[in-house]
Amino acid sequence: MTPLAITASTLTNSLGRGKNATLQALRDKRSGLRPCDFMDADLATWIGKVDGLDDFAIAAPLEKYDCRNNRLAQLGLQQDGFADAVENAKARYGSDRIAVILGTSTSGILQTELAFRQRDAASGSLPAWFHYTETHELSAVVEFSRHYLGLTGPAMAISTACSSSAKVFASAQRLIEAGLCDAAVVGGVDSLCFTTLYGFASLELVSPRPCRPADAERDGISIGEAAGFALLERAANARAGSIALLGYGESTDAHHMSTPHPEGLGARLAMERALQRAGLQAADIDYINLHGTASKTNDSAEDRAVAALFGADTPCSSTKGWTGHTLGAAGITEAIIGSLCIEHGFLPGSLNTETVDPTFTSQILLHNRSQAVRHVVSNSFGFGGNNCSVVLGRLAV
Repeated sequence: MTPLAITASTLTNSLGRGKNATLQALRDKRSGLRPCDFMDADLATWIGKVDGLDDFAIAAPLEKYDCRNNRLAQLGLQQDGFADAVENAKARYGSDRIAVILGTSTSGILQTELAFRQRDAASGSLPAWFHYTETHELSAVVEFSRHYLGLTGPAMAISTACSSSAKVFASAQRLIEAGLCDAAVVGGVDSLCFTTLYGFASLELVSPRPCRPADAERDGISIGEAAGFALLERAANARAGSIALLGYGESTDAHHMSTPHPEGLGARLAMERALQRAGLQAADIDYINLHGTASKTNDSAEDRAVAALFGADTPCSSTKGWTGHTLGAAGITEAIIGSLCIEHGFLPGSLNTETVDPTFTSQILLHNRSQAVRHVVSNSFGFGGNNCSVVLGRLAV
């Protein structure tokens, strides 16, 4: 495929606001996870929470969109000069030629949860302040973001569980290639809510301590929240050497609703297709950012898929020990971390991992490493076997 340049990007999560906060935390091996203190949730687990959202104000005149998820989106859009970069793109292409494609798993469902707590005891009516369409509806964060940025081009929300904001790259490439737009704002936003916290707890998938991806004693995930965005444009409109989307691969293995194929067949197919589109071989990849949730079955299946395709020579790690599993925002979070690895010549180890599972045969990094990085694969695998891998690198000089 023809590469797409990433001409701007931004990332906000429990490590802080903006990409530099994430990069510095990675270098310092400082996690954003902490014991669960989300509202009145009574769970013995750790979370990756973004501070300041309770006191954050939605921009006027978009007050109807006010909810935790859209607050997080606006906070993210304000970092790293991203909104200014979009303004410059609007001047080049026009607002109607820039798409907005965002991933989310639960959107603003917290707003509905809070509304149900305040429903009328007699009638069951929800409070007047509740606006479902602008907050909970899956497209709410897309509509809020495009209004906030002043964009009128194609728009869509993607909700394929934890692969949601990786698949946005694939959709953007198809829209631009089809001539339906000239650029795209892609990304993902997912925020903490009771549905995910108690839902994953009911599945016995959350850990009582900070998650330990690939560890022999791993015992579950740590849930986080994040907002990440990237501006994609045709390579001809970017500087040589810019970070770019080189390829993507998607698959749906449909092995089980919440458990991947034990040999990771769908995950492997997604990685193979991403390499094919990028015109690269497995040996060309310098680092793999694993989906690496720290659950027993997911990590094992991904290790088998990675080892079958890349062998034991390609360094790989999970960065969820820093951010937690940000669910629908995991794809964009880890793709941007992958771009930071290329830009700064840096590979993060798997934080909190002490002893790699002895059955694993891929090369799991335990410690940070400095080295030149040309190409990165970032994996995002969701419930129901919705798999997506993206390949990032630099545009040819």
